[in-house]
Amino acid sequence: MKTKHIFLSVLIASSGFAFTACDGYLDEVPEASISPEVYFTEATHIQASADNLYADILPSHGTGNTYGIYKDDATTDNQIEVTAPNRFTSTLWKVDNAETSNWNFDKIYKINFVLSNVLPKFGDNNADGNDLSGNANTINGDLNSIKHYIGELFFLRACEYFKRYQLFGDFPIITHPLPDDKEALSEASKRFPRNEVARFILSDLDKAITLLNAKSMPTTRINTDAAILLKSRVALFEGTWLKYFKNTAFVPNGDGWPGKSKDYNSVYQYPSGNIDNEIDYFLEIAMDTSKDIAERFKNKLTENTGVLQQSTDESANPYFDMFAQEDLSSVDEVLLWRKYAYNLVQHNVNVCASWGNNGVGVTRSFVNNFLMADGTPVYTHGNYTDGDGYYMGDKTIHDVRQNRDSRLVIFLKEPGQHNILIKDVIGETANIEETYPLITITDGARRYVTGYAIRKGGPFHQKYYSNSKGYTASIAYRATEALLNYMEASYEKKGTLDGTATEYWKIIRRRSHVDEDFQKTIALTDMSKEAENDWGAYSGGKLIDATLYNIRRERRCEFMADGLRYMDLCRWRAMDQLIEHPYIPEGFHLWNTPMQAWYTDLLYDGSDASNVSSPNVSEYLRPYQKNSKQTCYNGFTWRMAHYLHPIMVKQFLITAPDNKTVENSPIYQNPYWPIVPDMPAEK
Repeated sequence: MKTKHIFLSVLIASSGFAFTACDGYLDEVPEASISPEVYFTEATHIQASADNLYADILPSHGTGNTYGIYKDDATTDNQIEVTAPNRFTSTLWKVDNAETSNWNFDKIYKINFVLSNVLPKFGDNNADGNDLSGNANTINGDLNSIKHYIGELFFLRACEYFKRYQLFGDFPIITHPLPDDKEALSEASKRFPRNEVARFILSDLDKAITLLNAKSMPTTRINTDAAILLKSRVALFEGTWLKYFKNTAFVPNGDGWPGKSKDYNSVYQYPSGNIDNEIDYFLEIAMDTSKDIAERFKNKLTENTGVLQQSTDESANPYFDMFAQEDLSSVDEVLLWRKYAYNLVQHNVNVCASWGNNGVGVTRSFVNNFLMADGTPVYTHGNYTDGDGYYMGDKTIHDVRQNRDSRLVIFLKEPGQHNILIKDVIGETANIEETYPLITITDGARRYVTGYAIRKGGPFHQKYYSNSKGYTASIAYRATEALLNYMEASYEKKGTLDGTATEYWKIIRRRSHVDEDFQKTIALTDMSKEAENDWGAYSGGKLIDATLYNIRRERRCEFMADGLRYMDLCRWRAMDQLIEHPYIPEGFHLWNTPMQAWYTDLLYDGSDASNVSSPNVSEYLRPYQKNSKQTCYNGFTWRMAHYLHPIMVKQFLITAPDNKTVENSPIYQNPYWPIVPDMPAEK
């Protein structure tokens, strides 16, 4: 077993799959003695296998997070954390020697293990998922339920592969449990070109869609619509990545692509013929699948009153409540969500929304990026500081919220607002009334890092505010994304806005209480001004056109803190410009404004004890310029290698024939990352 022990820590998890779901059968047979031949004989066994993977794979709230399925928004131009991330430095992100948290296959192995035991009993003799009829099924239980649960497993594998593919691009495709043999395991570690990995993910989702169609389930379970939406996301990701990284080392056949020297001695042949055809292939799928969802849900999007409820006598805002309620089963827009329960499965999103967002602050650039309610950019109304009377300037948080896109109005917190409308002694950690931003406190969880914070995910009932015992629902997928995916995919493919994209855009603007005339917005868009506030104004270091930019802007504002921002920035290749022009994150307007009077303890002498940045640097709070020792003191910079993660050195050693010579490993490192531990990217 030595070979497996060495290699499984990196490529595959142990083959002893642990079933821990609540299933009576497991109470009768010790887990260690469960035989796949005996266990995978009931529909409930397959359900239990899927249930065990839900929390680990599907997007959901983390115990300490602010609102969002991931924290990837918290290290972008949208939001920043107390400490700047290493990925925006040139030297601090380094190659690991043995870290396995990213390059791992434990969940993939578990799914493959279940499928390899279930599919033959289902009637697929090759256990490859190609025979999905179930005509030869021998598993006990309702056939449609069996199909559905198998479909969930294919969906979960697609989700897990999508995570790894975003991190590494080219990646091994493994569909079956592997034998305890080093040669076989090393061979299986070879990386497939990224577009083929994307095609594999889409194939798994096609199987999931076919099987999930067999039975209607509550939206707390994986379903057909969620699978179709994820398919549109994956296809859009790869289509735009190939387009914006064309001719670089980050795509097959690109200049310096490492796969060519390792696995392809001649030119790689794209399945569709060439990279341009491949781009069209993925964008076409993104259009078709997103339109499928959008057409069925475009008239079912949750209503937004445009007003933040501040009294029990006022009407609730369904759009606000969608992100802060306990049960989403009646919300049509939400395709898949996770249910929490008090003292059983809980999170701390509510408390974080009540205070300073758990040390995550909204940037000034994100606030500036939201349009005015009449659809005009902020900079068309005087300067950012003073405005012109319609835009009220930014000298107070109250002013900056006036006459703006309602998504900013209802979610950006303002001192004096009521966070709680219904009091309850259970929620002892609630901040009942919004205080002034606590920018100088040392409590990282309650510190308002930028001065700007959001209330997304914060319900008005105090019962949800026991520390780490929140139990409002978490949205995994919602239908609005489909409208945005279609708008972007169709414009990327055609270069024009078709009637469908126009309709969808107006629907989203209407719900946001922003003038539907987006052409007016486009005509008034100054890309040089937008570039000051939005990395998405760039692709490959060059400014994009105003129409595409405003599609990206719409996506940015709709998905505030939803965890999709970093994914979008990467696939757009929207951080090249940081290599030569570092970005300095700023927060609210602190100095020489009425807000300065809130504080009596401001220290800005550049010492380690400084708690704010100096007014000599900027009138706006600069969280990373309090003292020169801070990471990213001179701004966020970038290296091309950082678009992908490095593969740890241990992976090369254990797959090399002699376990010593990394150059002889069957795998290759990602572009511009060395195969040397504790070293930064080369470019």
